[in-house]
Amino acid sequence: MTSPVQTRGFDSRDPAVIYRFLASTYTPDLRIRPGEAGYHLVHQRVDTGPFALAKTRQTAHLDIQVGDMDGLVVCRTRTAMVSRACAGSAHRFGPGDAFLVTRPGQPVHVRWDPGEVELCVLDLGVLTQVATAATARRPGQIRFTDLGGVNASLARLWHRTTGYVSDVVASIPSASAQPLVIGNAARMLAATALAIFPNTAFTDETTEDRRDASTATLRRAVAFMEENADRDISAADIASAAAVSQRAVQLAFRRHLGTTPMAYLRRIRLDRAHHDLVRADPGQETVSAIASRWGFPNHSRFTARYHASYGVPPRETLRA
Repeated sequence: MTSPVQTRGFDSRDPAVIYRFLASTYTPDLRIRPGEAGYHLVHQRVDTGPFALAKTRQTAHLDIQVGDMDGLVVCRTRTAMVSRACAGSAHRFGPGDAFLVTRPGQPVHVRWDPGEVELCVLDLGVLTQVATAATARRPGQIRFTDLGGVNASLARLWHRTTGYVSDVVASIPSASAQPLVIGNAARMLAATALAIFPNTAFTDETTEDRRDASTATLRRAVAFMEENADRDISAADIASAAAVSQRAVQLAFRRHLGTTPMAYLRRIRLDRAHHDLVRADPGQETVSAIASRWGFPNHSRFTARYHASYGVPPRETLRA
């Protein structure tokens, strides 16, 4: 079950209070040296469980030494200059740049000049959901191989993705009760991070994958989806249930149905939403609540998809 979504704001000029806040929020193995009078830090963070998004700005030349951090931490600068030293490499980033703060499990030193940055902290398990190969061919823990910054185009892609996810979470008051929405958002962030930052994720198609892309694999995958459509299941879960690799599942759906596993799962969930709309009391339920329950956080997109499938807007089905 998804943890309750928590939104927290923090605003302080007291270095001791700031230190305690940062240590409790990110890592207890933290040392900071503001080194300037009149230090001021403002921090806004939303934490969903599998990921957290934060915007923070501060007024000093801040030195931060971190021994270890859980999860993958991605930073995008808005107005600040940030220098980072990790694993024998040093880089300096400016406004608009996106970069990994550190590799998971490695210490890092950051010099953060006055200004604002955006942070995303992503649970490592979500990366595995997106990138896992077959059970017998798992490559081990995903490693990120380059700590340099990405080009401007990829940085903009990261910014658009985090902006979309932030809007999705903010637009759903009951997001904590919508594990499908949060799970999909987490995997979107993970897939984008794996696409942007060089890593060892294994996704190549093999002879075994092509052999496993059978109708039997398809039947097992579809049965698992039908039984678990109300749960936050991933492509890795579907492949595990079918006892093949993610690539084999993808090939099976493309070969036999001309679609993808996740597109097929969305179709199942759309059918379940239709079922709920037909039977719902319009005085007690709303289209948005039902759509969110089945993993469709964007009302206009859900309406368009529903209309294309059923010939009427969802509100008409609800009111019928």
